[in-house]
Amino acid sequence: MFKKKHSKPQERIDSLIGSAAKITGDLAFSGGLRVDGEIYGNVTAKPGEPSTLVLSEHGRIDGDISVTHLVVNGMVNGTVRAEEYMELQSKARITGDVHYKTLELQLGAIADGRFIYQTESASDKVVTFKISSVEAKST
Repeated sequence: MFKKKHSKPQERIDSLIGSAAKITGDLAFSGGLRVDGEIYGNVTAKPGEPSTLVLSEHGRIDGDISVTHLVVNGMVNGTVRAEEYMELQSKARITGDVHYKTLELQLGAIADGRFIYQTESASDKVVTFKISSVEAKST
């Protein structure tokens, strides 16, 4: 009845890695990030805040990704984690495990690894049991 509301994906791009750019090393960001170039390192969004990573058709990331919202149409070599939503578009190529909560997979997308559904942690779930007893009367 009461569900945790998902954070909304970023509607704007705060940072852009252009198609001619090549970055070596880990990258941390907040907000929205679009990658048209290449990153050789892990890409991580600021924990606890909504974030969106868009990897374009010509983009490439060799490293692990951890964000809340992810749209992939390029190439990823590494473990991918999307806390809330992941979209693999038709030209997406992932080599590594995919951890997701909500997944949209388009025809043509390829992932060479395991798809692992992320469930809510036990502390986020509230389970209530009501025990009732019916007394049998004998007359």
